[in-house]
Formats: sequence, C-alpha cells, structure tokens
Amino acid sequence: QVQLVESGGGLVQAGGSLRLSCVASGRTSSNYVMGWFHQAPGKEREFVAAISWNGASTNYADSVKGRFAISRDNAKNTMYLQMNSLKPEDTAAYYCAAGTHYATHTMGYDYWGQGTQVTVSS
Repeated sequence: QVQLVESGGGLVQAGGSLRLSCVASGRTSSNYVMGWFHQAPGKEREFVAAISWNGASTNYADSVKGRFAISRDNAKNTMYLQMNSLKPEDTAAYYCAAGTHYATHTMGYDYWGQGTQVTVSS
C-alpha cells in the first residue's frame, strides 16, 4: 500500500501561482509513476501531468503545457506541481496518484490521495 497526502491548494487570483505537494508513504513509492489529476464539480477526473519513477520523463495535458511543471524528490518521497499563470478554468480539486503505468487516464493508477482544492478567481 502507498498512502498519498496532498497539500498546497488555496485561493489565488488569475495569473497567480501555487505549488502543490504530494507526500508518499508506505511501500517504496520511488518505484512508482506518479501523476496529478483534477476534477471540477460535475465533471470527470482529468489528467494534468505525470512523471516517471526517476523524473526523466514528464507528460502534460495540452491545457497546462507551458504553465505547469511536475517534479519529484524521491529522497523526500514528495512530488510537486508548480502551477503558474493560473486561470479560472484551472479551478478544481487536485489529486495525486501513484501507479505502475505511465498513463494519462485514471485506470493507470492504483493509489490516490484525498485531494486539495485550488480556486482561481477572475
């Protein structure tokens, strides 16, 4: 089992920045692909970004390319999502996930955090 806890969400004005963190514990989390997803009210959970186990490969949804950056520090069992130039449409609950597949869909991940809310005001 891997336990994931997100933090860093909050309220920010459009154009602002936030950095989300996801701390992993339990089974060797450094072996897992990790990802960020978001879910707005009434919508499905959507892929935001993913990072390979060693951080060498990253992948982003088109909507966040050039604005968001995913990274990880395996020594600290922590993954980050730096979010810049935030837009109102980025408003959602953000979830971190861990799994064995370098995937862009929820089915590719086995473990999920509880989420952290990001609200971007216009």
